[in-house]
Amino acid sequence: MAVRWLCSLFGKPFDGGKRMDHGSQQQHPAMIRLYEVQREVQSLGPQVCTFSGLKNEREYRRLERELTRLLLEVDQVDTEGRADLQGARKRAAQEVEGLLRYLEENATHPSRLAIEELSREAQRLVEQGVVEPQRAGGTAEISDELVDAVQELILRLTQVKTGGSVPLRKARYRALTRLCAVQDVIEGRTRQQTLPLSEDTHVAVQRINQVMVQVSGARSQLVALLMGLSGRDSCAHLSRVLTELLVELDALDVSGNAAVRNYRKQVVEEINGLLKHLDLEGEGDDTRRYDLAQNDSIRQIEAVRGRVGQLRGEVLRHCGVGDLFRPKPELQSLLTHLDQVDTARNPCIREARRRAVLEVQAVITFLDLREALICRQPGSNEPPQHRAVWMVLGSLSDLQAQVLCFNGKRADKSYILLEELLTKQLLALDAVDPQGDEMTKVARKQAVKFAQNILSYLDMKTDEWEY
Repeated sequence: MAVRWLCSLFGKPFDGGKRMDHGSQQQHPAMIRLYEVQREVQSLGPQVCTFSGLKNEREYRRLERELTRLLLEVDQVDTEGRADLQGARKRAAQEVEGLLRYLEENATHPSRLAIEELSREAQRLVEQGVVEPQRAGGTAEISDELVDAVQELILRLTQVKTGGSVPLRKARYRALTRLCAVQDVIEGRTRQQTLPLSEDTHVAVQRINQVMVQVSGARSQLVALLMGLSGRDSCAHLSRVLTELLVELDALDVSGNAAVRNYRKQVVEEINGLLKHLDLEGEGDDTRRYDLAQNDSIRQIEAVRGRVGQLRGEVLRHCGVGDLFRPKPELQSLLTHLDQVDTARNPCIREARRRAVLEVQAVITFLDLREALICRQPGSNEPPQHRAVWMVLGSLSDLQAQVLCFNGKRADKSYILLEELLTKQLLALDAVDPQGDEMTKVARKQAVKFAQNILSYLDMKTDEWEY
């Protein structure tokens, strides 16, 4: 059954399918109680709709307990055998049951469990690479392997499908936000250039050096907090500690010594870099930032994609009548525009931009090859193997036109056919023997790369990615 309250969660109240009018029905105790239940359901609805946790969390148990209580109260309403009261009780029970199902389905959805498993994998990774060395009294050495592993987890999180579900989008957004913050912190440590000054330089240097040691510990503590590995501490507590360090640094008298002033400034910047990640406790709960469809950068990207679609259609239409439409200057300007889109280090926005760039480049490479085929004037002494490569390129151009206008799924017969035909062209290129001719070697290598790019583009169009 469709959960009808979803259409009116954030505005129009739901009346169970039948608004009660003034009269005998409104005065009946059973109808009054059902209406009270209805109001409680309307209050719980938005909380259920936006809950993005799991079944073992306290908020899930609270919502489940409240809904179960309401369901029991509805069952206990005495309808006295009246059909109107029985209908109202049935509708109220259906709405409560619908909320319970929605709550459970999102908390146990395969995508929600995938997000949780990736989060746990990130926890294990960060605990071994950052937290445990710090707890042992040492300093974690951030390796390239750790940085690469975090980046891989971020990419895997962006690929988790949400199907547009608000709870799933929130869960993915929260996991991504925290892992991106961890990535920023550990990469900041590897980029860190601030070196302690000699304490003989100035009387304030000793205290600044001590603060630097505290900041190093706070960095590992922040990573532990972001990954849920610190049971005793809180973001609020760490924020107070770092703010107090800023106040203390600001009170130090370093006038007249430019080197010490610059040193203090660098330490202050490191503290501010950590503080900016400490407002993530409610991230995705009190904001709608997880709804990237409302993001300005995504809107810019979508506008570019819309224009690319129009240009692609014009290019293919002209090719169909033997003409060549050349909108390359505009396509190049669209690439420049995409390059200027602010991704705010959000991996989903970065991926959306990357895909838009590939869409533009696919049209440009198609035009380049078409022009090359039209302008080609083979000489009488052209080697047969070189001519064979150009024949494959002609076939690839025709196939790319089909790929550009393809709009289906991987299970479609047209997709399978395109993939098979492109693979055959790769095999045909593999069968070309350059016979030592360097020009043929280069041409074949470029043709292979071109065919592989078409296959990759076809895969990208059918992988059902979402931001």
